[in-house]
Amino acid sequence: MKLGIDASNIRAGGGVTHLRELLRVEHPHDYGVDQIIVWGGSSTLDRLEERPWLCKVYEPLLDRGLPMRLYWQRFILDRLARREECDLLFIPGGSYFGSFRPFVTMSQNLIPFQWREVKRYGISWMFLRNLLLFWSQKQTFQNADGVIFLTNYAQNMVLKKVHLLPDRIRIISHGVDDKFRASPRKQKSLQNCSLDRPFRVLYVSSVDLYKHQWHVAEAVAKLNTAGYPLRLDFIGAAYPPALKRLRTKINQVDQQGEFIFYQGKMDHKDLLNYYAQADLFVYASSCETFGQIVIEAMAAGLPIACSNQGPMCEILGGAGLYFDPENSAEIAQVLKVLIDSPTIRADKAKIGQDLVEAYNWAHCIHETFNFFSKIANRISD
Repeated sequence: MKLGIDASNIRAGGGVTHLRELLRVEHPHDYGVDQIIVWGGSSTLDRLEERPWLCKVYEPLLDRGLPMRLYWQRFILDRLARREECDLLFIPGGSYFGSFRPFVTMSQNLIPFQWREVKRYGISWMFLRNLLLFWSQKQTFQNADGVIFLTNYAQNMVLKKVHLLPDRIRIISHGVDDKFRASPRKQKSLQNCSLDRPFRVLYVSSVDLYKHQWHVAEAVAKLNTAGYPLRLDFIGAAYPPALKRLRTKINQVDQQGEFIFYQGKMDHKDLLNYYAQADLFVYASSCETFGQIVIEAMAAGLPIACSNQGPMCEILGGAGLYFDPENSAEIAQVLKVLIDSPTIRADKAKIGQDLVEAYNWAHCIHETFNFFSKIANRISD
């Protein structure tokens, strides 16, 4: 089997990580795959390791803006896949309007399928973009020969809007990179913390309207006012309107800039240092397909205060304490429970490390290539 992969919309973040890890498959021949061809832009292809069975094809249009990438996928990809005599096409980006068959796609963005989240963007380009994504992904999923979901929750949300046959669906979770793994540290007592040596709370995620960083900032400020010596670090790229809202909240509750800090986007090396220094992880998203960052925090041995929305409870299970991500008082209460009790923190961190063992890239690779093989064989039969 010759497998083609469309990386036209895989340019950064978790999408590139997933593709890179997937292409670390040691023996694709075990799944009937003789060659894999990836079409992509330069930054994406540079992140993929060389393999004797991997052909990386640079497409200049994929280094350009969205209109050019859509044009390439709609009018050029099919011709390339047929010329290479591909037996299966993989569309990890979730949207495809070409005529090549068979193809497998992935659901990696639930926002278009949850009207509550779409409405947060008001009348804006992001609002329109999410409406277009809903239409394009709905059509893609309906036309696909196979659809990969990352969690039961994500599958159930999409199936409320799209009818898919059960034999075309597979749930395959992502893995976690070993560099995040660390033994749970000894949990410090709040009595040993001070303004000079604060209890450190960490929130890693893009700043966006559904991530609710401002509510976390307000919650930490409430505890600070109550005498808790805390430091809160936000790390991640930002959607400008959401960052403006976060900065406004920080200026309101920490006018001197003493205990709440937005660090911006950060490379993995520096990010790992923040994980190592943190005492508690918080995650307040109200919409996720999976929660990659949560399993990274679990692997890092951190106790976690988490949103009760989306697939978070499915992933984190008994390893977390949960809150309404839009209720700062509830967030503060959950943080207080964890901060006050080193025992609870230690127990939750240990449970998290046990649970995270289920999330590994080897399993993801095996399940994904098995699914590719199943779809290709079913079509050929």
